[in-house]
Formats: sequence, structure tokens, C-alpha cells
Amino acid sequence: MKLLFKITMIFALVFTACKTEKKADIKSTENDYEFIGNQISVGEALTAEKMLEKFNTLKVGDTINAKFASTIKEVCTKKGCWMKLPLNGETETMVKFKDYGFFMPLDSQGKEVIVDGIAFVKETPVEELRHYAEDAGKSKEEIAKITEPKVEFAFEANGVLLK
Repeated sequence: MKLLFKITMIFALVFTACKTEKKADIKSTENDYEFIGNQISVGEALTAEKMLEKFNTLKVGDTINAKFASTIKEVCTKKGCWMKLPLNGETETMVKFKDYGFFMPLDSQGKEVIVDGIAFVKETPVEELRHYAEDAGKSKEEIAKITEPKVEFAFEANGVLLK
């Protein structure tokens, strides 16, 4: 009986110790898009340029509900816990995910997405900017050059469609 108990405990330890890192939570598909996070529809998404116009009307602390389409410029290389989406040739938005509830595939850079959630303008502190630079694989020299906080367009997505 003790031997059976020991074997059971060993199997339990092995199976709980072999957990893998959480992957992107892809749920299903719609029109060549895969759902990540909450299910959202393809329709009524703004273009990135129209989203930039909306961002430009906001001040630090303002928020609006929005859905827009863009192409992933950059994704967190450690977990996929954030991504940067261009709004035009020079401006981008940092997208994080509601309640850290889902992640993007690490290989999703360059893919088309539609995001749905809350757009806002915020001032990002130096330490946070350095953390993102480290996550993005920037060199120590590039990270050291970050010395000023930055006013940024930000987005908290509750759902993503990945093409």
C-alpha cells in the first residue's frame, strides 16, 4: 500500500512539475481571423489612420471604446504580453491585454490584427519604457538612452482577431 502511495505521489509531482508556459489562447476563427481573448467581430473596425485621428483628440487620462485594424510592428519576445501597432508611418500604440488574460503568439509580428477595447493617452515612466525595451530585445546601450518619460497612445484590448 505504501508503495502504491509513493508511486502515485511521484506521478503527481512529475505531471505538476512539467507545466509549460501559457500559450496564446486562440479560441476559434472568423473570416480567416483567429480569436484571442474575448470573441469580437470583424465588422466596423476603424483603419489605423482613423484611430490616430481619435487618439489625437484625447488628453492624458481620457479613454474611449474603440476597435481598429493594423499590422503588428512588434510583439513581446518573452511571453507575447504586449504588441505595438502602427497608426501611421511615425506613430504607434502600445497594446496590452485586459487583466493580463491572454497573450499573442510570439511569431505574430507582421500579421494583420483587429483589436477591440479601450484607447487612452498616458505618460509612461522611464523604468516601464526600459522594461519594454528589454522585452523587445534591445541592447543595453539602447536601453540606457531612455532617460525621459514619454506621452503615449495606449490600448487595452479585451479581444483580438489575428489574420
